[in-house]
Amino acid sequence: MARETLRDLLEFAVDIAWRAGRLTLAHFQTGIAVETKADASPVTLADREAERALRSAIEARFPDDGILGEEFGELRAGAMRRWIIDPIDGTRSFIHGVPLYGVLVALEDAGEPVLGVAHFPALDETVFAARGEGCWWNGRRAGVSATARLQDALVMTSDGKPFADPARNEAWDRLRAAAGAVRTWGDAYGYALVATGRADVMLDPVLSPWDAAALVPIIEEAGGVFTDLDGRRTHLGGHGVATNAALAQAVRDVLGANAYERA
Repeated sequence: MARETLRDLLEFAVDIAWRAGRLTLAHFQTGIAVETKADASPVTLADREAERALRSAIEARFPDDGILGEEFGELRAGAMRRWIIDPIDGTRSFIHGVPLYGVLVALEDAGEPVLGVAHFPALDETVFAARGEGCWWNGRRAGVSATARLQDALVMTSDGKPFADPARNEAWDRLRAAAGAVRTWGDAYGYALVATGRADVMLDPVLSPWDAAALVPIIEEAGGVFTDLDGRRTHLGGHGVATNAALAQAVRDVLGANAYERA
């Protein structure tokens, strides 16, 4: 994929994420009705409206590309290029009027995530990246922190006690004890904080492809490391941890890969 073409695709992704974000803002802090999906996760009209808008824009410009989204599943499975979208990452934050939710757009080419956009409409922040183009935050170059010691690190997660498995919670407790500070400003915003050097580690116990795909190029182009909790590079979900490069091995050592061998 030529660099110029990738830039064009990134500009398109930023634009559609912004437009979808505008749709969500029309419903934000309005007491919108909430439904419960089969997996017990919440969904709103705003989620569905935003995903329809994203899909419509992608299909109009790239009718041969695949699309995978949280609310409406997969279209054209097996396509060489696939857009992976999450119209509202952090639906619970959105429902409660907390401005940390985001719109995620990623493009996968031949199975590799080549660009990612994380737009936070209520904060007016956008973090985006493409392979070889760096990571950008509201128009300026972004990069991970230089923090090199866990005792100085700000660690993020989506839940204060994130794992059902006792062994995993023991590993999380070790990381929490070693860290300088822990906060639960989770979901995609935690990764955005790592990519922009405002936090040092983000740990997520549960990730779907639409949660992770946009974040991999963002973290990596910012100079960080994104893996699952066993240290494998992946954008297809399960669980994940993002760190700056200096802390990556220390975080894995504290977590201990053996703690994550159980399902």
